[in-house]
Amino acid sequence: MSSWEDPEDYRARLDRTVKPGSLLLASTDLLEPTFRRTVIYVIEHNESGSLGVVLNRASETAVHNVLPQWTSLSARPKALFIGGPVKRDSAICLGVLRAGTHIDGLEGIRAVEGRVVMIDLDADPEDMAPVLTGLRIFVGYAGWTTGQLDSELARDDWMVMPSLPADVLAPARADLWGRVLRRQSVPLAMLATHPIELDRN
Repeated sequence: MSSWEDPEDYRARLDRTVKPGSLLLASTDLLEPTFRRTVIYVIEHNESGSLGVVLNRASETAVHNVLPQWTSLSARPKALFIGGPVKRDSAICLGVLRAGTHIDGLEGIRAVEGRVVMIDLDADPEDMAPVLTGLRIFVGYAGWTTGQLDSELARDDWMVMPSLPADVLAPARADLWGRVLRRQSVPLAMLATHPIELDRN
């Protein structure tokens, strides 16, 4: 039995509109290595552009080696994840709140959508520990200027899907791309069986 305690952990709202909390799944035709079979969590989407992080690209760098104070709160694997090709010298931290937790008045934390929040890495981890089930630290991010993401969506580079809080903390070995597709209705769910290497099919 899962330790998750909120109904939103099991059923994502059907919504294909890009907004904070949306997932962008690379289409089967998007073969560019940086984004192939990636799942991007959208953090910001407005008239100025869009920003998100790739959820399924773990690095080989342990959190302990860079930000040791956040190791205990980091979800397994306790590694930095590659959030995207932009500003690899910066870090973005996403956390998942415990069910029923409120963050009013808590400094260093900002709501994104539902129970997913952004964490200021200069904050005190001890202040965050009581309200979080876990967190993930991403180096770099994926970004789009005004209208750029709309253009990529128009040519079907991305599929827009609703997210679950657990997606943010998905294990590195999990096929998150396939898992998100399998929980959609047919025919989208059928894409989860799309081979990784077409020439091996």
